[in-house]
Amino acid sequence: MSNGLPQYEYVKLADAIAADIASGKLPAGAALPGERAMTELYSVSIGTVRRAVAELRSRGLVATLPAKGTYVIGQPE
Repeated sequence: MSNGLPQYEYVKLADAIAADIASGKLPAGAALPGERAMTELYSVSIGTVRRAVAELRSRGLVATLPAKGTYVIGQPE
């Protein structure tokens, strides 16, 4: 989807996670790693992780349950 313009890090992270969902690597019902684990896994800041998860929620791919975690609920269209 890149049009040659630079992308924000959180969009790159959201796109990477969306690709894992689309490929089935993260199936419906799967939990995403916790925020702190994701900062280490993807070498990004906690703010970037939070914005990426918010982006995935806005795309309808994940849902976050307070004190439980974030889970895959959909597939990219």
